[in-house]
Amino acid sequence: MPNLKDIRNRITSVGSTMQITSAMKLVSAAKLKKATDNIVQLRPYADKLRELLENVSSTLEAEVGGALTEQREVNKVLLVVLNSNRGLCGGYNSSIIKKVNSLLAGELAGKEVQLLTIGKKANDTYRKTQTIYKNASDIWSNINFDEVAEIGEDLIKKFEDKDFDQIRIIYNQFQNAAVQIVQDEQFLPVVIEKSQENANQAELDYIFNPSKEEILVDLIPQTLKTQLFKAILDANASEHGARMTAMHKATDNASELQKGLKIQYNKARQAAITNEILEIVGGAEALNS
Repeated sequence: MPNLKDIRNRITSVGSTMQITSAMKLVSAAKLKKATDNIVQLRPYADKLRELLENVSSTLEAEVGGALTEQREVNKVLLVVLNSNRGLCGGYNSSIIKKVNSLLAGELAGKEVQLLTIGKKANDTYRKTQTIYKNASDIWSNINFDEVAEIGEDLIKKFEDKDFDQIRIIYNQFQNAAVQIVQDEQFLPVVIEKSQENANQAELDYIFNPSKEEILVDLIPQTLKTQLFKAILDANASEHGARMTAMHKATDNASELQKGLKIQYNKARQAAITNEILEIVGGAEALNS
Protein backbone atom coordinates (compact mmCIF):
# COMPACT_ATOMS: atom_id res chain seq x y z
CA MET A 1 0.00 0.00 0.00
CA PRO A 2 1.38 3.49 -0.84
CA ASN A 3 2.48 5.55 2.13
CA LEU A 4 0.57 8.60 3.31
CA LYS A 5 2.97 11.08 1.71
CA ASP A 6 2.57 9.50 -1.75
CA ILE A 7 -1.22 9.58 -1.46
CA ARG A 8 -1.19 13.23 -0.32
CA ASN A 9 1.00 14.14 -3.32
CA ARG A 10 -1.40 12.39 -5.70
CA ILE A 11 -4.39 14.18 -4.16
CA THR A 12 -2.63 17.54 -4.62
CA SER A 13 -1.65 16.66 -8.19
CA VAL A 14 -5.18 15.59 -9.15
CA GLY A 15 -6.58 18.74 -7.54
CA SER A 16 -4.25 20.91 -9.65
CA THR A 17 -5.25 19.06 -12.81
CA MET A 18 -8.93 19.49 -11.93
CA GLN A 19 -8.46 23.25 -11.56
CA ILE A 20 -6.82 23.41 -15.03
CA THR A 21 -9.51 21.35 -16.76
CA SER A 22 -12.26 23.32 -15.04
CA ALA A 23 -10.71 26.62 -16.19
CA MET A 24 -10.34 25.30 -19.76
CA LYS A 25 -13.99 24.24 -19.71
CA LEU A 26 -15.09 27.76 -18.73
CA VAL A 27 -12.90 29.36 -21.41
CA SER A 28 -14.25 27.02 -24.08
CA ALA A 29 -17.83 27.66 -22.96
CA ALA A 30 -17.31 31.41 -23.37
CA LYS A 31 -15.74 30.98 -26.82
CA LEU A 32 -18.44 28.50 -27.83
CA LYS A 33 -21.18 31.08 -27.26
CA LYS A 34 -19.58 33.52 -29.70
CA ALA A 35 -18.72 30.79 -32.23
CA THR A 36 -22.26 29.41 -32.10
CA ASP A 37 -23.76 32.85 -32.67
CA ASN A 38 -21.52 33.35 -35.72
CA ILE A 39 -22.45 30.09 -37.43
CA VAL A 40 -26.15 30.37 -36.60
CA GLN A 41 -26.25 33.86 -38.12
CA LEU A 42 -24.38 32.82 -41.28
CA ARG A 43 -26.29 29.62 -42.11
CA PRO A 44 -29.53 31.32 -43.32
CA TYR A 45 -27.52 33.65 -45.57
CA ALA A 46 -25.45 30.78 -47.01
CA ASP A 47 -28.57 28.66 -47.57
CA LYS A 48 -30.41 31.53 -49.27
CA LEU A 49 -27.41 32.26 -51.48
CA ARG A 50 -27.29 28.63 -52.56
CA GLU A 51 -31.05 28.64 -53.17
CA LEU A 52 -30.71 31.78 -55.31
CA LEU A 53 -27.94 30.13 -57.33
CA GLU A 54 -30.07 27.06 -57.99
CA ASN A 55 -33.15 29.10 -58.83
CA VAL A 56 -31.35 31.27 -61.36
CA SER A 57 -29.49 28.36 -62.99
CA SER A 58 -32.71 26.35 -63.29
CA THR A 59 -34.14 28.91 -65.75
CA LEU A 60 -31.19 28.51 -68.12
CA GLU A 61 -31.09 25.80 -70.73
CA ALA A 62 -27.31 25.62 -71.06
CA GLU A 63 -24.70 25.13 -68.37
CA VAL A 64 -23.51 28.48 -67.10
CA GLY A 65 -20.58 29.10 -64.80
CA GLY A 66 -17.63 28.49 -67.07
CA ALA A 67 -14.76 26.44 -65.70
CA LEU A 68 -16.20 26.37 -62.19
CA THR A 69 -18.99 23.98 -63.20
CA GLU A 70 -16.87 21.89 -65.57
CA GLN A 71 -16.95 18.19 -64.68
CA ARG A 72 -13.56 16.70 -65.50
CA GLU A 73 -12.02 13.29 -65.06
CA VAL A 74 -10.76 13.26 -61.50
CA ASN A 75 -7.02 12.62 -61.36
CA LYS A 76 -5.72 15.49 -59.22
CA VAL A 77 -7.57 16.15 -55.96
CA LEU A 78 -7.12 18.78 -53.26
CA LEU A 79 -8.50 18.07 -49.80
CA VAL A 80 -9.10 21.11 -47.59
CA VAL A 81 -8.71 19.63 -44.11
CA LEU A 82 -10.08 21.70 -41.21
CA ASN A 83 -8.47 20.71 -37.90
CA SER A 84 -7.52 22.52 -34.72
CA ASN A 85 -4.19 23.98 -33.65
CA ARG A 86 -4.45 22.44 -30.17
CA GLY A 87 -5.49 19.16 -28.63
CA LEU A 88 -7.51 18.33 -25.51
CA CYS A 89 -10.76 18.36 -27.48
CA GLY A 90 -11.83 14.73 -27.36
CA GLY A 91 -12.27 13.01 -30.71
CA TYR A 92 -12.58 16.25 -32.69
CA ASN A 93 -9.21 15.93 -34.47
CA SER A 94 -9.08 12.15 -34.69
CA SER A 95 -12.46 11.96 -36.44
CA ILE A 96 -11.18 14.23 -39.24
CA ILE A 97 -7.88 12.31 -39.53
CA LYS A 98 -9.82 9.04 -39.68
CA LYS A 99 -12.03 10.39 -42.51
CA VAL A 100 -9.04 11.64 -44.52
CA ASN A 101 -7.21 8.33 -44.07
CA SER A 102 -10.31 6.49 -45.23
CA LEU A 103 -10.49 8.61 -48.41
CA LEU A 104 -6.77 8.21 -49.13
CA ALA A 105 -6.94 4.44 -48.73
CA GLY A 106 -10.24 4.00 -50.53
CA GLU A 107 -11.93 6.38 -52.95
CA LEU A 108 -8.83 8.44 -53.73
CA ALA A 109 -6.32 5.59 -53.86
CA GLY A 110 -4.11 5.89 -56.94
CA LYS A 111 -4.98 9.56 -57.52
CA GLU A 112 -2.68 12.54 -57.09
CA VAL A 113 -3.83 14.02 -53.79
CA GLN A 114 -2.64 17.21 -52.09
CA LEU A 115 -3.79 18.71 -48.80
CA LEU A 116 -4.56 22.26 -47.77
CA THR A 117 -4.34 22.05 -43.98
CA ILE A 118 -6.13 24.59 -41.83
CA GLY A 119 -4.99 23.43 -38.39
CA LYS A 120 -1.60 22.39 -37.00
CA LYS A 121 -2.82 18.94 -35.96
CA ALA A 122 -3.60 17.95 -39.56
CA ASN A 123 -0.38 19.53 -40.83
CA ASP A 124 1.73 17.68 -38.24
CA THR A 125 -0.01 14.41 -39.09
CA TYR A 126 0.45 14.54 -42.88
CA ARG A 127 3.49 16.70 -43.59
CA LYS A 128 5.80 13.65 -43.79
CA THR A 129 3.44 11.30 -45.64
CA GLN A 130 1.37 13.50 -47.98
CA THR A 131 1.97 16.49 -50.26
CA ILE A 132 0.95 19.65 -48.43
CA TYR A 133 -0.20 22.27 -50.93
CA LYS A 134 -0.46 24.94 -48.24
CA ASN A 135 -0.75 25.29 -44.47
CA ALA A 136 -3.18 28.03 -43.40
CA SER A 137 -3.30 27.26 -39.67
CA ASP A 138 -2.89 30.93 -38.72
CA ILE A 139 -6.47 31.61 -39.78
CA TRP A 140 -7.79 30.26 -36.45
CA SER A 141 -6.16 33.11 -34.52
CA ASN A 142 -8.42 35.67 -36.19
CA ILE A 143 -11.26 34.29 -38.28
CA ASN A 144 -12.59 36.86 -40.75
CA PHE A 145 -14.25 36.68 -44.15
CA ASP A 146 -11.53 38.62 -45.99
CA GLU A 147 -8.80 36.09 -45.21
CA VAL A 148 -11.10 33.17 -45.99
CA ALA A 149 -12.08 34.86 -49.27
CA GLU A 150 -8.39 35.03 -50.26
CA ILE A 151 -8.09 31.29 -49.75
CA GLY A 152 -11.29 30.79 -51.73
CA GLU A 153 -10.00 32.91 -54.61
CA ASP A 154 -6.77 30.91 -54.66
CA LEU A 155 -8.69 27.63 -54.82
CA ILE A 156 -10.91 28.95 -57.61
CA LYS A 157 -7.85 30.01 -59.63
CA LYS A 158 -6.15 26.64 -59.13
CA PHE A 159 -9.25 24.85 -60.36
CA GLU A 160 -9.65 27.15 -63.37
CA ASP A 161 -5.97 26.59 -64.24
CA LYS A 162 -6.64 22.82 -64.03
CA ASP A 163 -4.08 22.31 -61.26
CA PHE A 164 -6.82 20.30 -59.56
CA ASP A 165 -9.75 18.39 -61.02
CA GLN A 166 -11.68 18.29 -57.75
CA ILE A 167 -11.52 20.18 -54.46
CA ARG A 168 -13.24 18.87 -51.33
CA ILE A 169 -13.62 20.23 -47.79
CA ILE A 170 -13.36 17.86 -44.80
CA TYR A 171 -14.63 19.39 -41.57
CA ASN A 172 -16.79 18.88 -38.49
CA GLN A 173 -20.28 20.35 -38.75
CA PHE A 174 -21.54 21.79 -35.47
CA GLN A 175 -24.77 20.30 -34.11
CA ASN A 176 -24.39 21.01 -30.40
CA ALA A 177 -21.67 20.99 -27.75
CA ALA A 178 -21.65 17.19 -27.60
CA VAL A 179 -22.27 16.31 -31.26
CA GLN A 180 -20.14 17.17 -34.28
CA ILE A 181 -20.69 15.43 -37.62
CA VAL A 182 -17.82 14.91 -40.08
CA GLN A 183 -18.65 16.39 -43.48
CA ASP A 184 -17.09 15.70 -46.87
CA GLU A 185 -18.29 18.52 -49.14
CA GLN A 186 -17.39 19.04 -52.78
CA PHE A 187 -16.15 22.60 -53.21
CA LEU A 188 -15.26 22.47 -56.89
CA PRO A 189 -16.52 21.82 -59.49
CA VAL A 190 -19.82 23.41 -58.49
CA VAL A 191 -22.76 21.03 -58.69
CA ILE A 192 -26.03 22.92 -59.13
CA GLU A 193 -29.27 21.06 -58.46
CA LYS A 194 -31.85 22.01 -61.06
CA SER A 195 -35.57 21.43 -60.78
CA GLN A 196 -38.76 22.75 -62.38
CA GLU A 197 -39.89 24.00 -58.98
CA ASN A 198 -36.77 26.15 -58.69
CA ALA A 199 -37.28 27.44 -62.21
CA ASN A 200 -40.89 28.43 -61.54
CA GLN A 201 -39.86 30.11 -58.28
CA ALA A 202 -37.15 32.10 -60.03
CA GLU A 203 -39.49 33.26 -62.76
CA LEU A 204 -42.05 34.44 -60.22
CA ASP A 205 -39.85 36.05 -57.59
CA TYR A 206 -36.90 37.64 -59.39
CA ILE A 207 -36.40 40.46 -61.86
CA PHE A 208 -32.99 40.00 -63.51
CA ASN A 209 -30.80 42.98 -64.27
CA PRO A 210 -28.23 42.45 -65.74
CA SER A 211 -28.79 39.11 -67.48
CA LYS A 212 -29.02 35.80 -65.63
CA GLU A 213 -25.73 34.68 -67.17
CA GLU A 214 -23.88 37.74 -65.88
CA ILE A 215 -25.43 37.33 -62.44
CA LEU A 216 -24.30 33.71 -62.23
CA VAL A 217 -20.73 34.58 -63.18
CA ASP A 218 -20.54 36.83 -60.09
CA LEU A 219 -22.79 34.71 -57.87
CA ILE A 220 -20.88 31.42 -58.11
CA PRO A 221 -17.54 32.72 -56.69
CA GLN A 222 -19.39 34.55 -53.91
CA THR A 223 -21.29 31.37 -53.06
CA LEU A 224 -18.05 29.37 -52.95
CA LYS A 225 -16.35 31.84 -50.62
CA THR A 226 -19.39 31.79 -48.33
CA GLN A 227 -19.42 27.99 -48.39
CA LEU A 228 -15.78 27.90 -47.26
CA PHE A 229 -16.39 30.54 -44.59
CA LYS A 230 -19.38 28.57 -43.28
CA ALA A 231 -17.27 25.40 -43.07
CA ILE A 232 -14.59 27.24 -41.07
CA LEU A 233 -17.16 28.72 -38.66
CA ASP A 234 -18.73 25.28 -38.27
CA ALA A 235 -15.34 23.76 -37.51
CA ASN A 236 -14.53 26.53 -35.04
CA ALA A 237 -17.77 26.05 -33.11
CA SER A 238 -17.28 22.27 -33.20
CA GLU A 239 -13.79 22.58 -31.73
CA HIS A 240 -14.92 24.70 -28.78
CA GLY A 241 -17.92 22.44 -28.18
CA ALA A 242 -15.75 19.32 -28.27
CA ARG A 243 -13.16 20.88 -25.95
CA MET A 244 -15.80 22.07 -23.47
CA THR A 245 -17.34 18.59 -23.36
CA ALA A 246 -13.93 16.90 -23.02
CA MET A 247 -12.83 19.21 -20.21
CA HIS A 248 -16.18 18.73 -18.45
CA LYS A 249 -15.67 14.97 -18.50
CA ALA A 250 -12.03 15.34 -17.45
CA THR A 251 -13.05 17.52 -14.49
CA ASP A 252 -15.68 14.97 -13.42
CA ASN A 253 -13.17 12.13 -13.71
CA ALA A 254 -10.58 14.06 -11.70
CA SER A 255 -13.18 14.75 -9.02
CA GLU A 256 -14.05 11.04 -8.77
CA LEU A 257 -10.37 10.11 -8.66
CA GLN A 258 -9.74 12.65 -5.93
CA LYS A 259 -12.62 11.26 -3.85
CA GLY A 260 -11.20 7.75 -4.21
CA LEU A 261 -7.74 8.91 -3.19
CA LYS A 262 -9.11 10.68 -0.12
CA ILE A 263 -10.89 7.49 0.96
CA GLN A 264 -7.67 5.55 0.37
CA TYR A 265 -5.73 8.17 2.37
CA ASN A 266 -8.16 8.00 5.30
CA LYS A 267 -8.00 4.21 5.36
CA ALA A 268 -4.20 4.25 5.27
CA ARG A 269 -4.09 6.91 7.98
CA GLN A 270 -6.53 4.94 10.13
CA ALA A 271 -4.45 1.78 9.68
CA ALA A 272 -1.26 3.66 10.63
CA ILE A 273 -2.90 5.07 13.79
CA THR A 274 -4.19 1.61 14.72
CA ASN A 275 -0.71 0.14 14.29
CA GLU A 276 0.78 2.88 16.46
CA ILE A 277 -1.80 2.22 19.19
CA LEU A 278 -1.08 -1.52 19.06
CA GLU A 279 2.65 -0.87 19.31
CA ILE A 280 2.16 1.40 22.35
CA VAL A 281 -0.13 -1.12 24.07
CA GLY A 282 2.26 -3.92 23.27
CA GLY A 283 5.20 -1.95 24.66
CA ALA A 284 3.28 -1.09 27.85
CA GLU A 285 2.36 -4.72 28.42
CA ALA A 286 5.99 -5.75 27.89
CA LEU A 287 7.14 -3.24 30.51
CA ASN A 288 4.48 -4.40 33.02
CA SER A 289 5.46 -8.03 32.60
